[in-house]
Amino acid sequence: MIDLHTEYLGLSLRSPLVASAGPFTGDLDKLRELRDAGVAAVVLPSLFEEQIEHETSEIDRLYSMHENSFGEATSFVPELDHYNTGTDTYLSLIEAACDVVDVPVIASLNGANIGGWLRYARLLEDAGADAIELNLYAVNADPAIPAQDIESEQLELVALLTEDVGIPVAVKISPFYTSVAAFALGLQEAGAAGMVLFNRFYAPDLDLEQLDVKSKISLSRPAELRLPLRWIGILREFLDLSLAGSTGVHSGRDAVKLILAGADVTMMTSALLFNGASYVAQVEQELVEWMQHHDYRSVGEMRGAVSRDSTADPAAYERANYIGNIASYSSRFIAGQPIRLQSR
Repeated sequence: MIDLHTEYLGLSLRSPLVASAGPFTGDLDKLRELRDAGVAAVVLPSLFEEQIEHETSEIDRLYSMHENSFGEATSFVPELDHYNTGTDTYLSLIEAACDVVDVPVIASLNGANIGGWLRYARLLEDAGADAIELNLYAVNADPAIPAQDIESEQLELVALLTEDVGIPVAVKISPFYTSVAAFALGLQEAGAAGMVLFNRFYAPDLDLEQLDVKSKISLSRPAELRLPLRWIGILREFLDLSLAGSTGVHSGRDAVKLILAGADVTMMTSALLFNGASYVAQVEQELVEWMQHHDYRSVGEMRGAVSRDSTADPAAYERANYIGNIASYSSRFIAGQPIRLQSR
C-alpha cells in the first residue's frame, strides 16, 4: 500500500499534488473537477497589489471630491467597510471555494510593499483561508536601490505578516536574489511556514511592426523544472520550513524528481491548462507507479533522498554540474555525434 500523505505548512494533505494559482482555481466548476480528480490542495488566484492600490486611490478620490460639498452630497461617499470592490469578490471566492472542496484552500497575495497587506491578510483569514501564499513579485529596476534594502524590506513584510495572522504563510519568490540561500534562511527566521520556488515573471516582448512593448504569456515547459529542482535540493538540508516546487511540473515523474530533491509538495498550473483539471489523477497514478517500481512505500520515505546532502555527488547541484555538461557536449561534438535537444 502506497502512502501519499504529506504535510505542507502544518496542513495534512492526502498527496503532494497541489493546484497552484491560475484560471482553474478561480472557477468553481473547475475547482469541483480538481476535487474529483484528487487534488490535495488549491491555491486561489492572487489578489494583486495593484487592485488594492486602485481601491485605495478610488476611495480617496471619492472622499476628496465631495468633502467640501453641501450636506446632501455626503450620500455619494461610500462607507469604507461596505465598499463593493474587487477585494469583496475575492473574499467571496474564498468562502465559496471552502464550500466546494474539502481540501485546504490557500489564498494568495501578490506584491512587494507593506502598504495595506496586513489588513487584507486578516480579511483572507477571516474569510476561511487555511493559509496565505505571499508572492514577492517585483522587478526592481531602479539602480539607486541596493539589493540589501530590497531584501530587508521584504523580510520585514514577511515578519509583520506572519506575526499578525493566525494561519500559516508561505512565500513565493523569484530566483533573482543576490543569494537565494541566504534569503531563504531569512524567510524562515522571519516566521514563514513555507517557500514556493519559483515565481515566473511574465517578461515583455516587442511588437516589430508597432515598435512597442507588448505583454505575452507563455506557459511553463518541463525543462523549467530544473531551476526549482536545483534549489530545493540545495536548501532542504538547512531549512525546517515547507518547500513547494513550482514551474515545470507536467507529469508524475516531474513530481517524483522534486520530492526526491526535498520538496514537500509539487504545484501545477500550466500542465492543467494543457490537459484539463482531470489530469491530476493521471499525474498521481504516474507517481504511484514510479514509487511501486522503486520500492518506496511513502512520500515521506522518498523525500530528500537525492537532496544535496544525501546524494553521492553534492557538487552536481552547483557549478560542477555546469562544467560536466559542457564537457559532455564538447566530447560528443568532437566525436561527430549529433546533439539532440530533448522535447516533450
